Amino acid sequence: MIPRVHKRGSRTIGLIAYLYGPGTYEEHVDPHLVAAWDSFAPDPGRDPQATYEDLQQLLDQPVEALAMSRRPAKHVWHLSVRAAPDDPVLTDEQWGDIARRMVAATGIAPADDDAGCRWAAVRHADDHIHIIATLVREDGRKPRLNNDAKRSQAEARLIEAEYGLKQLNTGDGTAAKRPTSAERHKAEREGRDLTPREELRETVRRAVAGAQGEEEFFERLAAAGLLIHKRIAPSGDLLGYKVALPDDRNEYDEPVFYAGSTLSPDLSLPRIRERWSTDSEPGPSAGTSSQRAAGAATPSGPASARRRAASAAWQAVLVIDHGDDAVIAAHIAAAGEVLDALAKTSAAHTRKQLREAAFAFERASRSHVKAERGHDRALRQAARDLIYSGPVLGRGEDGATTALAIDMLFFLITAAAHWHGKKEHAQQAAAARQAAEHLRAAYRAAAQHPITVLQHRGRRLPQPLHRRQVAHLRQAVPDLAEQILAEPGWYALAATLADAEAAGHDPSTLLAEAIARRELDTADSVSDVLVWRLRRMADLPADASTMPEHGTTTPQTSDQPKRPSADRSDRPRKTR
Repeated sequence: MIPRVHKRGSRTIGLIAYLYGPGTYEEHVDPHLVAAWDSFAPDPGRDPQATYEDLQQLLDQPVEALAMSRRPAKHVWHLSVRAAPDDPVLTDEQWGDIARRMVAATGIAPADDDAGCRWAAVRHADDHIHIIATLVREDGRKPRLNNDAKRSQAEARLIEAEYGLKQLNTGDGTAAKRPTSAERHKAEREGRDLTPREELRETVRRAVAGAQGEEEFFERLAAAGLLIHKRIAPSGDLLGYKVALPDDRNEYDEPVFYAGSTLSPDLSLPRIRERWSTDSEPGPSAGTSSQRAAGAATPSGPASARRRAASAAWQAVLVIDHGDDAVIAAHIAAAGEVLDALAKTSAAHTRKQLREAAFAFERASRSHVKAERGHDRALRQAARDLIYSGPVLGRGEDGATTALAIDMLFFLITAAAHWHGKKEHAQQAAAARQAAEHLRAAYRAAAQHPITVLQHRGRRLPQPLHRRQVAHLRQAVPDLAEQILAEPGWYALAATLADAEAAGHDPSTLLAEAIARRELDTADSVSDVLVWRLRRMADLPADASTMPEHGTTTPQTSDQPKRPSADRSDRPRKTR
């Protein structure tokens, strides 16, 4: 249940005409009253004798009864109440009850108060109603509407519980504006998966990711095919911008423009500039627009960019664990840029889930905690490097490092969800958890091939080398050893430990350090997580297929177990 208090107005007849009219795109169906301050209130939708003016005059009577000097300048109050997409279709009687509860909760017409404001609830779609009220009570006083939006949200939570509807989280005013009914109906008619507002928001957000200035930002918008209108001051200074899709037109065949601030609070030009103002110097991927377009300034390929993104994500996890709130907020916002950049450059088999993760996490990137920009420079540079390193095909070192980066980002997004939860940012925490689920799915797709290669290597380890890795595991993490040995991913971890040992590292020390850095409770597979942590920490290739085998593989015999869990000599004997 999603209530929304709209801006107050001065023309009662204008709002009535909209509520009973066909709608901008003829999306209003069978407009009619479901409840009102008086059960005999005229209904222009169902009563052919009633007119808009009849309803308007009755609603405005308390206002007209006051002297002109006492009448409020904006006397029309408007609340829309929308059901969640998964909710069942409610009856008129149910919507009428919801309307009465909302006007009581907000102070428009408190329960058991015969002198409340006049109001009417109009339904012109299955999933929502509109409530119009005039802001003068029957006794001539003004209603007490302090925190009316907050009170409507609290009442919505009670209604959801009592009606068995989807339980939503109360907003805090930092969410992007939802598409209107007219926008959604238009998108459906035109066969769009997203409304133009949503599509523009995603495109602008991806253009911001890692950008280091206005020129680059607007170049990216133009390259994405958007129409751009800049608002210029008489002095020549750029004040703001609007964007439109070339094929989104109004009734006059004109492009429908949206200002950045109407797409999302953090996409206004001043808010975007806050990110650029703390970029002290261009990163290694910077250069002229022609160099960037040609890729001449890119210092390395996709695999290196993904490794740097993984390292930056890991450092951000530690900041979220121990940093100040303003610094944490900056890292969470920048994490959204990394997700956007990774989704933009990902291979086909991971792209959909990564885009869904970025789409969901957009809500988690904003809260009332003001981000202290500058501390997030490493993440923003990682996003930039990802974009200018180019797309990947999904196999080899590029594909394997994608799995590594996704794994680290999963822990970063999970840490963000925990932080938002502690701060009671309900919508942001829910959005971060949703993004994490999409990252799980993207990880499974990205990691399938490289983990399979590592598991194959692990199964081919010479028996003495395999036993040595089991011993390292039990020495470093005795409490988790048996769980890890029973996981399908153990062989991949054994191969990684052997690779690290061959590179000159002490596997026991490396394991202990990897586990001590962060909890593993949110991992589907502890062994998988440790594989990527160790390969990043030891600077091992993520794609193990390019590495030489360890020793000579001997045929499998009865004393060479297929799984470590069957190796009795490596497991302690149980005592009664």
